[in-house]
Amino acid sequence: MRKLLLSTAALCLVAQLATAQIRLPSPSPGASVMQTIGTTDITVKYSRPSLKGREAFTSALVPHGKIWRTGANTATSITTTTDMMVNGQKLAAGSYALLSIPDQSQWTVIFSKNQTTTEANYKQEEDALRVMVTPGTSGAKVETFTIDFSDVTDSTANMNILWGMAKATAKLGVDVNANAAANVDKAVAEKPEDPAVLQAAAAYNLSKGRNLDQALSWTDKSIGMKETFRNVWVKAQILAKMGKFAEAVPLARKALSIGETSNDASFPFFKDAIAKGVTDYTAKMPVAMPAMPGKKKKKS
Repeated sequence: MRKLLLSTAALCLVAQLATAQIRLPSPSPGASVMQTIGTTDITVKYSRPSLKGREAFTSALVPHGKIWRTGANTATSITTTTDMMVNGQKLAAGSYALLSIPDQSQWTVIFSKNQTTTEANYKQEEDALRVMVTPGTSGAKVETFTIDFSDVTDSTANMNILWGMAKATAKLGVDVNANAAANVDKAVAEKPEDPAVLQAAAAYNLSKGRNLDQALSWTDKSIGMKETFRNVWVKAQILAKMGKFAEAVPLARKALSIGETSNDASFPFFKDAIAKGVTDYTAKMPVAMPAMPGKKKKKS
C-alpha cells in the first residue's frame, strides 16, 4: 500500500513538472495593443476575460465601486514614450499599471507608478494620475474584454475600455509639434556630421516656420559636406521663406541643374515643384527702379 502511495505521489510530481513546461491555453489570454499618436507610441498589455454567459460589472464579476486591474491575471500595463494628456491632465512619459473603478454613473481610470499593482496590493498614494470618465454603451455586446483606440489624429486619440454593453473612454492628447521638434534637435545632436540628418532637420524647421536662421545654418553645413539637389532646394526654400528671393532664385536653378545630372531616382518627383519655385521666386523679386535722369545745367 505504501509503495502504491509513493508511486502515485511520484506520478503526480512528474505530471506537475511536465505541466509547468507545457504552454496551455488560458481562459483569459494575453493581448497587446499599440497606437501611435503623432510621434508618441502608446502600448497597453492586458489579459482578456470573456463573459461566458455572465454579466459584466455585477457583484459576482467586477462589482461596481471596487478597484479593478482592468483585465485579468497579472497587472494591466500602459506605456507612453512621451508625456501625454489624459482627459486634460498630464501623464509623464513612462510605464504604469492601468486600473479602474467602474461605476454606473462614472468610472475612475487610474495610472499607478507601481507597475505590478492589482486589487490585492493597490495603494492610492502610488497613483501617478487618476481621471474621471463618464461611461457610455458599446452599441453591441462585447463578449471578450477589450481595450482599443479610436478617432486617431496626429495629436489625439480615444482609449476605449469595453466589456458587455459598457464602454468607458479616456481622451488622450500629445503635443506633436513639441515632440517632433525635440526629435529633430536630438537627431542633430547625435549626428551633427550627417548631411542627410541636417537636411531633414532643416526641412522640418522650414515646414513649421521654426528658427529659420538655424535651418539655414544646417543646410549650409549639409551642402558643405555633400551637395545634392535636395539640400540646395531646401536652402532655396528657406531663403524664399525669409523673403530673400534674389538669393533663392539662383539656388533653385542650381537645384534643377544638379538634379538633372544626378541620376537620383527621386528627382522627377521634385522637378516640377523646383521649376515652379524658380518661376514664383523670380516673380517676387524686387523690380529695379530705373535711375532718375539728372537735370541738365543751364548754360550761362
